[in-house]
Amino acid sequence: MMKLVIAAALFLSAATVCQAQTSMGSFTLESVLSYPYPLNLVSGADGQTIAYVLNERGVRNIFVATAPGYAPRMVTQYTSDDGQELTNLKISSDGKYLVYVRGGDHDSNWPPMFPPDPALSPVAPQMEVWSVPLQGPGKAIAIGNGDAPAISPDNRRVAFLAQDQSVMSASIDGSVKADRLFFDEGQDSDLQWSPDGTSLAFVSTRTDHSFIGIYRDQVTPLRFLAPSTSQDIEPRWSPDGSHIAYLRLPGNGGPPVPDFKWTVTPWAIWVGDVRSGNASRAWTSGNSLRASFPDNFDPSLRWTGANRLTFTSTADGWPHLYAVTPSGGAARLLTPGSFMVEDTALSSDGRKLFYSANTGNTPGDFDRRHIFSVDVSSGSVREITRGATSEWAPAVTADAVTFVQAGSQQPPLITNISLSGSTPRQLDRDRLPAEFPQSQLVVPKSVTFRGADGRIAHGQLFERPGPSTSLRTGSLGRKPAVIFVHGGPPRQMLTTWHYMDYYTNAYAVNQYLANHGFVVLSVNYRLGIGYGYDYGHPARWGPTGASEYNDVLGGNAFLRHMASVDGKRIGIWGGSYGGYLTALALARNSDRFCTGADWHGVHDWSTTESLPDPPSRYETVDIKKERRIAWESSPDSSVPKWRSPVLLVQGDDDHNVRFHQTVDLARRLQLAHVPYSELVLPNEIHGFLRYASFLQVDRATIDYLNHHLSVGSCR
Repeated sequence: MMKLVIAAALFLSAATVCQAQTSMGSFTLESVLSYPYPLNLVSGADGQTIAYVLNERGVRNIFVATAPGYAPRMVTQYTSDDGQELTNLKISSDGKYLVYVRGGDHDSNWPPMFPPDPALSPVAPQMEVWSVPLQGPGKAIAIGNGDAPAISPDNRRVAFLAQDQSVMSASIDGSVKADRLFFDEGQDSDLQWSPDGTSLAFVSTRTDHSFIGIYRDQVTPLRFLAPSTSQDIEPRWSPDGSHIAYLRLPGNGGPPVPDFKWTVTPWAIWVGDVRSGNASRAWTSGNSLRASFPDNFDPSLRWTGANRLTFTSTADGWPHLYAVTPSGGAARLLTPGSFMVEDTALSSDGRKLFYSANTGNTPGDFDRRHIFSVDVSSGSVREITRGATSEWAPAVTADAVTFVQAGSQQPPLITNISLSGSTPRQLDRDRLPAEFPQSQLVVPKSVTFRGADGRIAHGQLFERPGPSTSLRTGSLGRKPAVIFVHGGPPRQMLTTWHYMDYYTNAYAVNQYLANHGFVVLSVNYRLGIGYGYDYGHPARWGPTGASEYNDVLGGNAFLRHMASVDGKRIGIWGGSYGGYLTALALARNSDRFCTGADWHGVHDWSTTESLPDPPSRYETVDIKKERRIAWESSPDSSVPKWRSPVLLVQGDDDHNVRFHQTVDLARRLQLAHVPYSELVLPNEIHGFLRYASFLQVDRATIDYLNHHLSVGSCR
């Protein structure tokens, strides 16, 4: 226990030192974290209304704006940083109501037993479906405990999922209490009302297979479309309500394959007749890894107004939009090119798809996002935004497209542009606090460098011109440096503020470090997105060999060769998968990384749920060999070489990485006499829900790096 006490005391003294120094920098941590963050931007079927969530220092509220002026107004009145998410926004087709979900953890890898309580409330929070009127006076009301609401086309009812994934129904105005809509032996999800509102399609999951079900009323038996041993998902009604398109994947079975290995997963689009229940295949994927069912994004099946089914596939090596007729045939590539398509939205008439992509005519657009549209019938593409900013999350109304826009210095803002091409307007600019240091932020540079094995890697370099402002410089005025590694791993850090709140926080921290004397390299290592299928699916990744760590080592070498960097003072930080790579760097190469901050990282791959323990079948792969490779690819296996001090951070209600991963590593470091400090957040989840949590963890990370990268602190 003595080593732990010493490490904790050292950390506390470091915090004191850094707090005294931060006033020497160009801005405070609180000021760069003061930005409001927009989330869950949606448009309504009325073609006139948009809605979004604004997170202002942890206080989340919903704003609504309507055509033609699109002046935002706040329709909820929450006042505290309580960590309760606002998600699943739905606008009724008459524009009179907005339905949303309050509470829960919508980014977990496995379901929590209870809704998160990061504010430590003695009263257990609930995940609830709420409704708020948009016309005239009225307050938001809770209409039932649950998630994933779907408003009926007559705008009178809301179907939603209870915690056990049974289907509930309530009146949208709260006059009729929630009750179970129907009984089904499966776990239900993806509720989809028919265009006329007489039927509800859903996915019925039955462990190793799933069906597309249709509910009509209390006296008509449920109908399942062409039931099989397959997994059927994503039901989508035809505009006339006569058919349902859906995706079909193989059921969970067959001979065992090595865990963590890239495997071919063929998939298909089927179209079912609602009256007969019969279905036929409209399209089938190729039988290759690239053509397989996407492993890191939603295929986004849609039945468009042009009577085309659209979806996203990586068949040509990039995530692109395709279209196929419901009657079958070859799929048409709608968005050719060496770039990836992400967010998609259908126009009000259903004939155009709007999407974000990392392409454009401005140099460096592969590290940004811009909005485009494509005509589903003709394939004609139109550029909506361009330049050195990023745009994402398009929401389309009859006369405009609204999106989130950010720059290298400008934080994410809700932005609106008419479909005729007027000048973009920032709708929530007035919510940006005066103390936000926009003009003082650096503009990161896209860089490439060689990984340790010679492969090209990507990243963004943050450096403020001039000498260090909060740290003593080293020999010849050189600065300390830090590598940042993102999580996911299917993520891509940008040269602008990010489109995920977790990574916008990371971007703010990197900006703070760069403005207070550090050189920061954000490494987009292999396994990430944005650079093609092959870059994102390398051999010997993670638990099969950690090949992506070569890019982290390459980033270290890149920094050591910079004239402005003191190569003896390089640290590393990251969260989740980035926490894994941080711990791996410190464990394997304390000679190159003299400190780090590991946020909720994986430390022992051999204990993850993906490896069966014990094998449940006689027919197995070589589990012993797999566990050995997974262990050798883990930071825990290299603890005997670990010398550098580390800050361990995790919330103990984490449902993405087991909290035991940090508990176990801490004990190993203690026994190995490795200096470490720890910051544990009771009841917090993986992607911290509270602003106070991010502020506490950010400050601790900066303090720790600041102390251990000071002159003379690194060995």
